[in-house]
Amino acid sequence: MYRRVNSSRFIVLTTAGIVIVMMVFTWVMYGMAQKVFTLTDVMIEMNGNFAAMTRDIHEMSASVVVMGENVGKMDANMQGMSADMKAITASIHKMNGSISGMGTDLSTMSAAMPAMTDAVVKMSASMSRMTYDIGRATYAFSQPMSYMWGNMSPF
Repeated sequence: MYRRVNSSRFIVLTTAGIVIVMMVFTWVMYGMAQKVFTLTDVMIEMNGNFAAMTRDIHEMSASVVVMGENVGKMDANMQGMSADMKAITASIHKMNGSISGMGTDLSTMSAAMPAMTDAVVKMSASMSRMTYDIGRATYAFSQPMSYMWGNMSPF
């Protein structure tokens, strides 16, 4: 057995086996190192993404603070608008009362309209008579000789 272990053939085969096992081990270790390198790149990129995400979260929180202030201003404006709407509603109620009063006044005027029309017609007739009389008087004053020719009453 001693001769077999020390034989050059056994040593070559054993050395070749060790070299092959070491090659496979090295190849496996190289593959694992590549995976670790890729994983490291991914983790570095993730770290950058986390940093960007953290910046975005800080900006968002600042925006939320501003948004909260704006919502407070909007609430105050809405309360002011609500008060204005109440004032407008009160004004509309007053206008409705005024309009109903105007309706009553218009119905009274409508009832008085025939009498007013009759009065205007009578005034028009009186104006016509006055115009005629003024015309005759003007003629009499402008033609004084008309009294002498037998026209005793020029009117």
